Amino acid sequence: MNGYGASAYQRVQTTLGPRELEAHLLLKAAAQLQSFKDNWSDDVEAVNEALAFNRKLWTILGTSATEESNPLPLEIKENIGNLTVFILKRTLEIMDDPSPEKLSALISINRSLAQGLRGQGSDE
Repeated sequence: MNGYGASAYQRVQTTLGPRELEAHLLLKAAAQLQSFKDNWSDDVEAVNEALAFNRKLWTILGTSATEESNPLPLEIKENIGNLTVFILKRTLEIMDDPSPEKLSALISINRSLAQGLRGQGSDE
């Protein structure tokens, strides 16, 4: 992250709780990816920048969630670990052969997890 991005992250972090911050960042990444999907161009550098943000976010989420000291139940840790692996693999696939359709899974997963973090599951 550049200096501006880090300072923006710190400003948001001070006003949101950890779960709300994670949800906010997941939705931000999803919105960036959705924008590229909706307005597809061959600007690979711009798409890769959005993918890099999402990859960094998921690397942090996956690492944090799967740490031994994290109090989450083992099943949840494993699910988040598996999602992280999927996200990272899909990101590499998209970077290797970019297409808007390949962004759908990343967008959907980010939005679904953000809803869960905000307590807005599909059964509510």
